[in-house]
Amino acid sequence: MENILSVKEQAHAAYTASHQLSTISTEEKNKALLEMADALEHRCNLILAENQIDLTNGRKKNLTASTLDRLMLNEERIKQIADGLRQIVSLPDPIGSGISEFRRPNGLDIRAIRVPLGVVGVIYEARPNVTADVIGLCIKSGNAIVLRGGSEAIHTNKIISSMLAAAAYTAGIPAGSIQFIETQDRQAVADMLKLRQYIDVIIPRGGKGLINYVIENSTIPVIETGAGVCHAYVDSSANMEMAGNIIINAKTSRPAVCNTIETLLINKAIAETFVPFIIDKLQAANVTIKGCPQVKALCPNIEDAVEADWSTEYHDLVISLKIVDTLDDAITHINTYNTKHSEVIITENYQNARIFQQKVDAAAVYVNASTRFTDGFEFGFGAEIGISTQKLHARGPMGLTALTTMKYLIDGNGQIR
Repeated sequence: MENILSVKEQAHAAYTASHQLSTISTEEKNKALLEMADALEHRCNLILAENQIDLTNGRKKNLTASTLDRLMLNEERIKQIADGLRQIVSLPDPIGSGISEFRRPNGLDIRAIRVPLGVVGVIYEARPNVTADVIGLCIKSGNAIVLRGGSEAIHTNKIISSMLAAAAYTAGIPAGSIQFIETQDRQAVADMLKLRQYIDVIIPRGGKGLINYVIENSTIPVIETGAGVCHAYVDSSANMEMAGNIIINAKTSRPAVCNTIETLLINKAIAETFVPFIIDKLQAANVTIKGCPQVKALCPNIEDAVEADWSTEYHDLVISLKIVDTLDDAITHINTYNTKHSEVIITENYQNARIFQQKVDAAAVYVNASTRFTDGFEFGFGAEIGISTQKLHARGPMGLTALTTMKYLIDGNGQIR
């Protein structure tokens, strides 16, 4: 019962603070963000010490290499997190900006402006960078925040959230705006999902299991993020060297994240040449390869791909390969198995590129570029709160604008209806 009250009290504190936070100036918010970034760098050693506790515990629990990679911080990663906060400072403040303005025939002047969502709740797994990214974006967009991180990163998340809250409050952000739920009792998540009177939106960041649990149990509106079964399609006209470089980058640069590719589709017209070429490159990069029967016929020394592989997010150096007859077959496969995250076609055919971009149903659709660019920082949004794979209320990398809603302001001079 104590944990239930604690979660409710924290959500209520965030709700109370949100009313004042929504009206503070851009200058006050930017000052706080700079102080928060400095705090992370100046106290880097404290963060690293807590992170080592989480890493040690994670190894004892036999966490996967990909999970440990997401969990691990070093000086460079902490600097990147701090720089993400500083980049948010340079971005325009969306709050109060005009969306539309018009006058009705009856003389009413109507304006629509951007306002904060209010209180944002985020439930996430072993990603300590999410703690800082979410807090920074919420502060700049005038939203209070309730965070519930996974047990794997509890020590790291606690120290980061406490540092950022202390720096923010010292700089003038309303006390209570930043709430981190420390209890690891799973009941805390269930309780948080029912606090609709205080929390305006829930954003889950993590694996499919977490996302499905939140969607199925929340009484609060949910923005679905994260799961990434991403594809690369190599068209018959593709430049082989370009294709090789994009595929290796999209699969191996950081295989644990959601914008890495999991399935490679290859047009049959170039399969005889391209399949051995790309398999050599993937094997040199220590990637485990699973192939359809046509791929296996060309390169027998790989594993068999089964039906489940086409919908699997590996989070590892594993990829499935399939030969397709046409561009339309590639598009059909992608729209059948993808999670609407990020997809890429590698081609020299302009018409095929545009057909692919028009017909593939995903938040980000690339031509001749790595899917690894689906990221708030890379899109110029500063840090991101997540990558939305749904169609309401936001889609793709979620920056500041995605954390706002609209308010209508109506001026009259005595009109009645």
